[in-house]
Amino acid sequence: MIHLCGTIEGIKYKPKFLLPVLQTYYDLSEGIKHSSSFVYKRSGNEFAVSWWVSPKRTRSYPYARVYNTLQFSKGKIVTIIPIMKDEGVDGDRDFIQWDTVALMSLLGVYVIIGYYVKASKNPKYKNKVTSQEFDYEYLEKKFDELSNYRSDALHWNMNELSNLKQIGEKALESYKRISSETKVTFHDLASARKRIEKVMSDVEAFKNFSRTLSLKAQYRESITRQPKERTYGNKGTIDIKNYLGGFYHFTVDEVFFNSKKNKVCLIEAKNTKNSALPSEDDIKDGLLKDEYCI
Repeated sequence: MIHLCGTIEGIKYKPKFLLPVLQTYYDLSEGIKHSSSFVYKRSGNEFAVSWWVSPKRTRSYPYARVYNTLQFSKGKIVTIIPIMKDEGVDGDRDFIQWDTVALMSLLGVYVIIGYYVKASKNPKYKNKVTSQEFDYEYLEKKFDELSNYRSDALHWNMNELSNLKQIGEKALESYKRISSETKVTFHDLASARKRIEKVMSDVEAFKNFSRTLSLKAQYRESITRQPKERTYGNKGTIDIKNYLGGFYHFTVDEVFFNSKKNKVCLIEAKNTKNSALPSEDDIKDGLLKDEYCI
C-alpha cells in the first residue's frame, strides 16, 4: 500500500470540460425536482445551485453536481446538503461530515444545510421510504440571507456548522412525523438525537468524529478490489490538509512512480457494462477531486 500526503494553501481552477448549459428557475422546488444543477433567480439575485441527495459523498455523484456550477460567474455558487438522510431500517442512514463542508469552503461554494420533511413509502420494501423532499420554505429563507451576505463562503459555512444542532432537531422531528404518516420504521431516532446533541453541538468534537469515520471508510476502500476494474498496480491512500482546517482522506485505485518523469501517477478506475468510457458523472467526479489532489 502506497500512502501519499500533502498540504494545499489554495486552489486555482477554470472548468473547461463537460460543462452543461444551466437552466434557470424562479421556483426553487421546481429547480430541485427537475435538475441536479441549475441557476436560481430570487429577488433580483442569481445563484448557481446544486443539491445533494444524501450527505454521503459517494452517493448520487454530488461532486459532479457541484462541478457543473463552478463555471458560474454572475453570483454566488451554492450547494444544498441534507444534514442527514434516513431511508428507513431497510435502507441507509447518513450524516453530514465536517470535511465535506470544509472542501466546499476551499472551492468557494456556499453550503446551505437543509433537511427533509416529506417522503413516500417505497413499495418494494416494508420499511423504506423514497422521494424525500426538502423543507423549501426554510431553504428560501436561507437564500434570502445569502442575498445580503457579504462575507466569503468560509465564514458562511462555519456559521452553518454552528447551527447543526438546531437543524438536526428539525430533521429528527420530520422523520418522526414521516414514520407516523408512512408506517415505516426508521433507524433509532434516539441514537440519532444523541449523536447530534453530543457531537454536533461541539464543532471540534464534530470535526474529530467525522474524521474517524472518514479514516475507517478510507481503510475499507483501500483493502477492497473491484474485480471488474482492470488495474495492475497497488491501491493507494491520500491524505490532504488545507489551510482552512480541512483534512481529506481518499483512496485511489492504482498508484505508481514514474522514475523517468519523477512523478507519481494516480489512476482512478471505473467499470462500465455497455460503454467504452465511464459515465459523464464519473468523469466529473474525478475532475473535481483532481482540482485539489494534483
